[in-house]
Amino acid sequence: MTYLRKSWYALPNLLRFVVRRLFVGALLCLGITFVSFALTQVVPGDPVSANLGDRAASDPEIVAAFRARYGLDQPIPQQYALYLERLVHGDLGESQQTHRPVTTDLSQYLPATIELASAAMILALVIGISLGVLAAIARDRWPDQIIRVISLAGVSVPTFWLALVTFYVFFFKLGIAPGVGRLNPGGKAPPSITNMFTIDALLAGQWATFGIALSHIVLPAAVLAIYTIGSITRFTRAAMLESLSQDYVRAARAKGLPTRTVILRHALRPALAAIVTVAGMAFGRMLSGTVLVESVFSWPGIGQYAYKSALALDLRAIMGVSLVVAVIYILVNMAVDLIYAFIDPRIRLG
Repeated sequence: MTYLRKSWYALPNLLRFVVRRLFVGALLCLGITFVSFALTQVVPGDPVSANLGDRAASDPEIVAAFRARYGLDQPIPQQYALYLERLVHGDLGESQQTHRPVTTDLSQYLPATIELASAAMILALVIGISLGVLAAIARDRWPDQIIRVISLAGVSVPTFWLALVTFYVFFFKLGIAPGVGRLNPGGKAPPSITNMFTIDALLAGQWATFGIALSHIVLPAAVLAIYTIGSITRFTRAAMLESLSQDYVRAARAKGLPTRTVILRHALRPALAAIVTVAGMAFGRMLSGTVLVESVFSWPGIGQYAYKSALALDLRAIMGVSLVVAVIYILVNMAVDLIYAFIDPRIRLG
């Protein structure tokens, strides 16, 4: 035990931090599997009727075969133990609605959601930080007032309503936005490498396909980013106002440094810690909360997959989605902490 303790403290701070967070993350994932499994057992409804229909569910032989195939005829503790045993080997079970392994379904739907959420996050960061900095510089003047109204509207407008309105206006009325889906009807997907069409098209050198995929992602990504733009704008403004009131910023201005240098290097960098926190939580929320946007724009992502799984009481798929979302949240939070250390060297990871 003493040797292990000495070996542990001999590791670099960063490595110790990553190992500890991964260990805690594994425990959290175990807890997520237990909670999601327990919830699937107490929700009203019968997965047999939801998947087979009333007519087939009235046949005892069909019901018995269905329960035996998906392990629903076993005691609940044994079902959970069997799920954990398979999970250790990377097996999330078989989906009752698609009759395919859940890992196969997630590998198909998750990249589409990651692509959409990443595009929305890029838009939110660029626009939100820019508006927040501008509002802080022009504090209490008309640009600040306009930006504060815009940010308040962004966090107040319901996403589902905004998605319907934007799709109706830009597609049906103006005709400047493409239709639903990730590509045009009948369009051929690029060679599958990451299952993200924009990236795969770039890697394959298919510029026409890249342009089509990019045009399809712009509108849903913008809708998904609206709420986050409002949040990042407000947090950036508050963090920048605090930084601009510090003595080191006054000293930089007293030295005659250019305004751009004072804003970007001396004021914005300390404010990035709060911005990174908001961005990290927002990215996780985007990945797990895209179902409304995906439904309006027929985007085949994990949100739609989770929604259909819930309607069908597809227990394995629901647990698989819950586990994947939990893992993403854990990795995003770890990345946020690592970025903290990069932004502010005074923060120690140990």
